[in-house]
Amino acid sequence: MSEADPLPDLTHQEYHGPPDHPRDPWVWCLAIPLALAALASIRLTTPSVPMFDEVHYLPAAREWLTLLGDNPGRYINPEHPPLGKQIIALGIYLFGDNPLGWRIMSLVFGMVAAGAAMRALWHASQDRAATIMFGILLVTGFHLFVHARIAILDIFMAAFLALAAWFFASAIRKPEQGRWRLAICGAAIGLALASKWNAIPLAVVPGLAFFAARFAAGRKRLITSTRGIPVPGISLAEAFVWLGILPLAVYALTYLPGAWLNAMLLGTDGKVYPSLVVEKGLIGLQLHMYDLQQQVIDPHPYMSTWEQWVLNTRGIWYLYEHVDGAQRGVLMIGNPLTMLLGLPALLYCLIYGLYRSDWAKLAVAIGFAVSLGFWLFAPKPVQFYYHYIMPSLFLLGALALTLGDLWHCLRWRWVSVVTLIGSAAMFAFFWPILTAAELSGERAFLNWTWIEGWM
Repeated sequence: MSEADPLPDLTHQEYHGPPDHPRDPWVWCLAIPLALAALASIRLTTPSVPMFDEVHYLPAAREWLTLLGDNPGRYINPEHPPLGKQIIALGIYLFGDNPLGWRIMSLVFGMVAAGAAMRALWHASQDRAATIMFGILLVTGFHLFVHARIAILDIFMAAFLALAAWFFASAIRKPEQGRWRLAICGAAIGLALASKWNAIPLAVVPGLAFFAARFAAGRKRLITSTRGIPVPGISLAEAFVWLGILPLAVYALTYLPGAWLNAMLLGTDGKVYPSLVVEKGLIGLQLHMYDLQQQVIDPHPYMSTWEQWVLNTRGIWYLYEHVDGAQRGVLMIGNPLTMLLGLPALLYCLIYGLYRSDWAKLAVAIGFAVSLGFWLFAPKPVQFYYHYIMPSLFLLGALALTLGDLWHCLRWRWVSVVTLIGSAAMFAFFWPILTAAELSGERAFLNWTWIEGWM
């Protein structure tokens, strides 16, 4: 290797990778999410009582069901947008106010998140092996699996962001279909924002990426030219409509049911009062939500910092109590193997992506930096490990792309195989406390809490 080429290109050493026109792994993109749903459905209704933040979101979801009945409601849980709670309410409406109804939509959206993330990586990289391995890493990575089994908002946000990434990447890959794919991307961004504000930093990335690519192309008519990357045929002005205006319009529409709910509000004194939606208006309500997000709350035993998220040293017990006839627990940590292996993979993707202009690798590195960097400056004074869900998905994407390069180099293929087996083995070992299985007693948690931060 000469000094002029200091970075080896693993994908061309003993290369046996995808052909010029690699075969779309769409069957795997269906099968692996279905496997996630099948595994996550085991003991989905356990515990039979609300766990962790379900105690906040289930009452808020039930409130939306008052729109279908005669009982007055209140606009509760105003610190978060309405869509995630509306989706939980749909599950309760379809399957009843019971553990299945509470969590079924999380299961569905966990499956969507896995499938959409795989499709996004495929369209970005055209690497069949990396796409399949990404799916396996997602299923065994703990984050999606645990959040597909609990009625809280993060899984809905993650699913819509994954859908946005899928259709943005596919618009670039298939510019002849770019218009409707960008429209779906924009709508998905709006729905992600309407699920949880944590989507904000990633919501602006597609629009900024489109602008940066078109600006770099050096078009004389920057705003109106339809020539050049990233999506030929779409002008910057039109992209602003799909990726800027449409997301905000979709976001605003999710508040419309709140105006109807408002007419039914009943105070404790028997008088009818306007809810926050009508009293403050849409803009005023957003400012009120922002104020609520900045409130300083008391320190929480599970609060953590971004450094602990990256090193996977601080988890959250979503459940640990005697319930349904046994001691049971649900621990939210990342897969101890892949969360750490993903860190050097991110560095590899960043360096390789810059040196070889590999946009898929650059995308996962930038996505990780943006989604994690938000929490370095976020006005939320108390933070938790579940805020790491989006950075963790980009981290696993970087690991999948790195393993994909190793897979295409025969002498290193064994590393990919061993990593996937190791990830699955960790998943199997932690299975009892990912699925609220019956444990041996009150101190059974010691079998899995290898470090103090997991206790």
